[in-house]
Amino acid sequence: MRQRWYRDWGLTFRMVLTSFLLFVVYIIFLSLLYAYGVGFLVIAMFAGVFILAQFLFSDRLVLLTTGARIVNEREAPELHEIVSRLCMMANLPKPKIAIVDMAIPNAFATGRSRSKSVVAVTTGLLRTLNKTELEAVIGHELSHIKNRDMAVLTIASFLATIAWFIMRFSLYAGMWGRRRDNSAIIIAIISAVVWFVSFLLIRALSRYREFAADRGSVLITGNPGALKTALLKISGLMSRIPSRDLREVEGMNAFFIIPAISGETIMSLFSTHPPIKKRIEKLDELEKAMEGL
Repeated sequence: MRQRWYRDWGLTFRMVLTSFLLFVVYIIFLSLLYAYGVGFLVIAMFAGVFILAQFLFSDRLVLLTTGARIVNEREAPELHEIVSRLCMMANLPKPKIAIVDMAIPNAFATGRSRSKSVVAVTTGLLRTLNKTELEAVIGHELSHIKNRDMAVLTIASFLATIAWFIMRFSLYAGMWGRRRDNSAIIIAIISAVVWFVSFLLIRALSRYREFAADRGSVLITGNPGALKTALLKISGLMSRIPSRDLREVEGMNAFFIIPAISGETIMSLFSTHPPIKKRIEKLDELEKAMEGL
């Protein structure tokens, strides 16, 4: 039975505010480009094709990159049963289910829509968690699908991608062209600033959506304690995984329920996920709210 509790208006406000700030940054960026007479239609079309291809084929690329294998009900009956039951509770079409032969305990969801999605778990996760903990993790991934997080973050990244390409092209035109072009260098600097600010805001938005997916898992399963123990188990085992193995999958951190951080990358300073401590605190708040109903 699904649980009901107060809406987290603070989390909702932060997501809306971050999206608004991202919108403001992009408006300023486009206005400055217009002021400098930049014809960015070709770059926008190029970036649009790049983003569209990423959006349409990201699920296949993710599965290919991780070595995930789609499994049927005969191959993984218990996993299919859990996903089917939770999808009924979440009012979602059942996604494809994949297993990744990987010692790192983790899970992820991918796909461009609710009807074109995949939920994947690693063999390390299946060995690590009990059934209720596994349900909580799958509930988190189904929440990402229900909230259309893949589409939201792809759209949010569109103009950031344009800024990146404009920065590269402007630097080339200004520094390596036939003549030094100061306006091109200025445009490159503006684009670099916009890309970096966008990068930080998109990372913040991603972290807020992780909180929302944790809430969604609790809403679906009604068991915040199971998600807490699952997160603690996964994060605890992560420190025992060799750094080399962690570095090999760091490119997938935006998809994982907990990032595989080797501790040797500056990207850990700009994580797509909130700290485990903060997530546990939020789950504690949800548990107390549920007990008070």
